[in-house]
Amino acid sequence: MVSAIINRLPDEVIMLAAMGIVTSLSVTIESPIINLLATSTAKSKDRPAYLLLQKFTFHWMIILTIITILLAFTPLFEVVIVELMNVPLDVAYWVRPGLRIMTFWSAAIAWRRFLQGIMIRYNQTRKVAWGTIVRLITSGGTVVVLAIATSWSGVIVGSAALMAGVLAEALYATLTTRAIVREQLGPDSPLADGPPLTYTNLFWFHLPLAAASFLTLLIQPLVAFSLARSVNPTLSLAAWPVVFQFTLVSRAAAFALPEVVIALYSGKQSFRVLGRFTLILVLGSTVFMIAVVLTPLINYYLFVVQDLTIIVAEIASSGLVLLIPLPALATLISWIRGLMINEGATRPVNSGMIINLVVTALVLFIGVSQKWPGINSAAIALVVAATAEFIFLRWRIGGVLGFRYSVVGFKKAPIVS
Repeated sequence: MVSAIINRLPDEVIMLAAMGIVTSLSVTIESPIINLLATSTAKSKDRPAYLLLQKFTFHWMIILTIITILLAFTPLFEVVIVELMNVPLDVAYWVRPGLRIMTFWSAAIAWRRFLQGIMIRYNQTRKVAWGTIVRLITSGGTVVVLAIATSWSGVIVGSAALMAGVLAEALYATLTTRAIVREQLGPDSPLADGPPLTYTNLFWFHLPLAAASFLTLLIQPLVAFSLARSVNPTLSLAAWPVVFQFTLVSRAAAFALPEVVIALYSGKQSFRVLGRFTLILVLGSTVFMIAVVLTPLINYYLFVVQDLTIIVAEIASSGLVLLIPLPALATLISWIRGLMINEGATRPVNSGMIINLVVTALVLFIGVSQKWPGINSAAIALVVAATAEFIFLRWRIGGVLGFRYSVVGFKKAPIVS
C-alpha cells in the first residue's frame, strides 16, 4: 500500500529506492527482537517469568533505539549509507529523513512482539490477527491522508505511515493483553513447574534466536549493497521494495509457523498433524506465486496497483519469476525452526542462518562481478541460500527429535521411548 502511494507521488523512482533502504535498515536494526515472539511464547509460563521478560524487552527497546539514533542523526549515516553501501547520493539524501521518522520503530515492535507471545501462549491468537488489522488500517489510512493533504515527499509519507502503524498495533497489544495478564499472570497465579526462569537463562535462550534473526535480516542491506553496485542501480533499488514486499506477502504463513509449532507441538501425533499442515502451506504458497507471477495478474499488480514505470516493472517481474520457490522453502525452514526451538536446540537454527547468509553473500558477489542484472542476482541468491539452509536443518533435525520422520508420516518406530 505504501509503495503504491509513493509511486503516485513526485520523483517516484528515487523515493521508492530510498524507501527500500529505509525499510531494509530499519528491519535489520530490529532483527534481534524479531524472535522475541518465540521467546515470549516459550518462556512466559508464570508471573515471575512474565515480569522478567518485560524487563528483558525494555532493555532491548533502549538499545535498539540508541542504535537507530546513532545511524540517523550522526555522521555514522555517511559512513554506512554513502561510503559502505555506496547508495547513489540522490537516493541517500532522502534516506536520512526516513530513518529519523523511524527512530522508535524497533522499540514499538519489540514491545508488540513480547505481548503477542503472551497472546499465543494463552491461546488468544485471534487477537494477534486483529492487531494486524489495526496496523494495516492505521498505516493505510495515514499514507492516503498524508498523500492527499500534504506536499511531503514519498519517503516522509511512507515512513510516517509505517511508524504510525507499529505504534497503533503496540498500543492495541498493550490494551488487549491486560485481561490475559490479569487472569493468567496475576499476583495470585500459580507458579510453573520446574526451576524459575533467570535473566541469564533467558539471555542465552534468546541470543541464538536474536543472532539468527539478525543474520536473516542482514540479508536485506546486503542485497541493497549489491543492487547499488549493479547495472542501473537506481532502477534496481526502486524495483526491489516491490519485489521484496510481494515475497513478504507470499511468505506470511511461513513467518507465523514457528510460533504455531512451539505452541502446539507435543510429540509424535502432533508432529504428524503439523507436518501435514506445513505441506498444505507449502503447496498453497507455491500455487499463489504461480497464479500471480506467471499470469496476467502480475501486470495488473505492477502497473495498476503499484503504478510502476514500464522499465521498473519489467525488472521487478523478472525477479519475481525467479523467486517462485522461495515461499515454499521459507515454510519448510520455519517448520523445522519451530521444532528445534521447542526442543531448546537453538544453535542449529543459528548455524542454518549463517549458512544462508554466507551463500547469499557468495551468490551476490558472483552476480556483481559477472554483471548479472541486480534483481535477478538477488532473487537467485535468496533461493539458493534458502535451499542450502533447508538441507542443513533437515539434516540436523534428525538428532533433535526422538523419532525418524518424513513430512507427512513416520518411516520407522521411535528411536527412544
